[in-house]
Amino acid sequence: MIVLLSVGCSTTLGVLGGLLIRALPHRLNDIVMGFSAGVMLSAATAGLLASAFSPQIESIALAISGAIFGAILISLLDRFIPHLHRIAGIDFESHRSNGSISKSLLFVAALAIHKIPEGLAVGVSFGTGDIGDVLTISLAISLQNIPEAFVIVAPLFAIGVKSPRIIVISLVIALVSIVSVLAGYALVSVFAGALPFLLAAAGGAMLYVISDEIIPESHAHGFEKPATFALIIGFLLVLALQNIFG
Repeated sequence: MIVLLSVGCSTTLGVLGGLLIRALPHRLNDIVMGFSAGVMLSAATAGLLASAFSPQIESIALAISGAIFGAILISLLDRFIPHLHRIAGIDFESHRSNGSISKSLLFVAALAIHKIPEGLAVGVSFGTGDIGDVLTISLAISLQNIPEAFVIVAPLFAIGVKSPRIIVISLVIALVSIVSVLAGYALVSVFAGALPFLLAAAGGAMLYVISDEIIPESHAHGFEKPATFALIIGFLLVLALQNIFG
């Protein structure tokens, strides 16, 4: 329940913060994104991927193929789903799907669809059998969700979406996140034999998101050094906590 609330409510929390403040300083946003990238990197490697690998050569091959599959899947989705920071006007790279949908639906669809693989990764992490890994991964996803949701509030206001509707949108997206977590958990339960592949796929997907989106975004505004140190701190913090409570 704690995991579901954390992942589901983080987007709503970010939206509420955006409604109150309207403009998050780039330095703070980049530090938070860098820290969440470090937490995610540690969770993906020391949690999901480490649990996917075993000494048997078959398991190693399965884990490697799973990680590559997860990264490729997110890369393919990336071709058709507009990046939230880009359609918010921070980056001008366009995606092929940007022109045919109303801006309002584009924002909602982009944020909602981005939550699906993240929620699946959290749900699949239950397969490690370590609640610490689950909590770490859900924390990392939640930390990323808050500034990500924060950023889209101003553009939604700009296209005429009112505060009550923005809140409703955030609740719908939270529901998408929760359902995705449950779906990931169900995959692990139903396809127990494919657990190494599923864990590695979730880890590979997280590695792709970290490298392709979070790190470039945290380095895009001139605050790459504090963002880098925040990443290192986040990475080391997770390793320390895993050794203390593991």
